[in-house]
Amino acid sequence: MRRILLTVLAFSLFLASPDTALGAAPAVEPTPAAIDRYLREARDSTGLPGLSAVVTRGDRIVHATGTGHDASGRPVTADTPMRVASVSKSFTAAAVMTMVDEGRVALDRPVAAYLPEFRMADPRAGRITVRQLLNQTSGLSDRTVDIAATQRATSLAGYLRALRAGTLAAEPGARYEYCNVNYDVAARLVEAVDGRDFAGAMSARVFGRLGMKASAVGDRVVRPADGFISLYGAWVSRAELPGFRGGAGGIVTTAGDMGRWLIGQTGHGPRMVTPKSLAAMHEHAPGTGYAMGWGEQVVAGHRLLVHSGNLFTYTAVQAIDPATGSGFAVLTNSASLYDDTYDILLGLVALADGRRPAAPGGTRQLTELALGLIALTAFGLGVLGVRRSGRWARRRAGRAWWRTAFRLAGGLVPAAVLATCPQWVSLLMNGRAVTWAQLTYFPAPLAITLAVAATAGLATAAARLARLRPVSIADTRPAVPEVSGRAGRT
Repeated sequence: MRRILLTVLAFSLFLASPDTALGAAPAVEPTPAAIDRYLREARDSTGLPGLSAVVTRGDRIVHATGTGHDASGRPVTADTPMRVASVSKSFTAAAVMTMVDEGRVALDRPVAAYLPEFRMADPRAGRITVRQLLNQTSGLSDRTVDIAATQRATSLAGYLRALRAGTLAAEPGARYEYCNVNYDVAARLVEAVDGRDFAGAMSARVFGRLGMKASAVGDRVVRPADGFISLYGAWVSRAELPGFRGGAGGIVTTAGDMGRWLIGQTGHGPRMVTPKSLAAMHEHAPGTGYAMGWGEQVVAGHRLLVHSGNLFTYTAVQAIDPATGSGFAVLTNSASLYDDTYDILLGLVALADGRRPAAPGGTRQLTELALGLIALTAFGLGVLGVRRSGRWARRRAGRAWWRTAFRLAGGLVPAAVLATCPQWVSLLMNGRAVTWAQLTYFPAPLAITLAVAATAGLATAAARLARLRPVSIADTRPAVPEVSGRAGRT
């Protein structure tokens, strides 16, 4: 279910289980032709409208390329701007670490020491440290702050004001909980210490140092074309869902620029942070498996640092292999219930190991086909239920009212599931806030199927109720034999 509801809405952060291979194969360098061939096969098998990818080794980009098209019909290339959503978090952490290197920020000092405006209704917020923000162990949670209010903010300063009525879900440092608020607060910290807005600070501290000339925060400098959502297997172009874009998910970049970023994250190329700070970025908090914008996966014996992202119509994933100095990224201009980017990335890792990658794909199509069949079945049953409602009502005549009510209530279950859909999807996503608007994007096939089933159940229940006639005393009186006029005979 985690793989199907990604991202729903997400979506969870990491995909797939650790590989159980006994040891890593020797790293080899895949040829550009092999990478192009694999990506074409991957796009054909997944049906993705467009994707771009990059593979690096040491201080070199082995190959950056693209395939497919964007919403305007233009070919997707290594230079096509893409939103990378939560992959942005590792970039925000890097900006903070540049200030750590300068001695202007200390990881274990309270955030409030740099941001007096960071205040919440919970006094424990004053003890949150910079490190806890970046490791997602601050106690901040979608469940205890007004996420809707933060999404209406027009600046990072306004974002922090929207947090003031919120509380913490745990003691700072006590446990890990993935929450975008951590990285938007970190972005405001960057602004406050640097003196420039977040976009300007990122341009100077990260993009500029690495030569990432096609990257920016937000849409003002680099604007990607509209992306796609998958609707029962068909790709539909949609504008991105409006909302605040800051340190948690605001970066727009290209596969070519991602190559420069990955080279820097493996400790090669132009230096952005010191080796000590780079190591701190990649060291997960005890007991969490999460570092500063990086998670950890074991694939074919390799310990990879990985992070994925989903922003309703764009999906991305990045990975580095510290042992071999290899880097990988896959960006797509689409999003669906099943995320194919991680599977494609695993294929690139296999190529770099000298293994033959398996062609990904098929799961999205099968999942949405199943949902489509469920929707059609629910619609048919709803029509049948309305047409036979009179017969149903006649069979209920004379029966106890509570039995009839129980039978009617059964048809209302889909409506109850639909009405609480944001809540149970949030539960599946470990407490992440989910809105109705979000459910109309990559989870749209699921939401539509639930809506069809709910409508069918409500229509059937309403038709049955309308045809139930009031039960009279005669209906409930036991039948007795008819007595003739002659005494003693029946």
